[in-house]
Amino acid sequence: MSQVQLQFRLNGKDYSIQADPTQRMVDLLRENLHLTGTKVGCGVGECGACTVVLNGEAVTSCLVLAGQMQGADILTVEGLSETQIGSILQQCFVDGDAVQCGFCTPGFLMSAYALLLHNPHPTREEIIDSISGNLCAWRRKGSNPFNSNRIGGVVSCISALRPPLASSVPWL
Repeated sequence: MSQVQLQFRLNGKDYSIQADPTQRMVDLLRENLHLTGTKVGCGVGECGACTVVLNGEAVTSCLVLAGQMQGADILTVEGLSETQIGSILQQCFVDGDAVQCGFCTPGFLMSAYALLLHNPHPTREEIIDSISGNLCAWRRKGSNPFNSNRIGGVVSCISALRPPLASSVPWL
């Protein structure tokens, strides 16, 4: 396929690159831009390992074509720590013992971040629902790092953010 000029905002920085518009976003991020925090898992949008935030919504980047990045605002896990809520959210996952091998963690973080963009006061159920599209290999091995105790730790940490979240959301 021929290359096209794509312009988009990624992790707060403007990009203008030549790319195949039919290339998957996850591949463009990893191979062309060398942003390897977004993982390739199932490749069919079911595991959530490749989740990024595209125009404020959590999407599985293995199902998004590069051409769809045109004019978009994209946030990957590499840019998450540059946001106030993102760095706090990352610490919540550490404090809540919600990290195991780490492969699925970027997708979980991006899904949780997208939730907080739209709902600064999520309930436990809303948090669990927001990350339900993210799978963890440890779950299948019986370890389940996202058991109710670990989810509870993350929920408690996110709940503690409510006073700053109660103000305006521009710090997101």
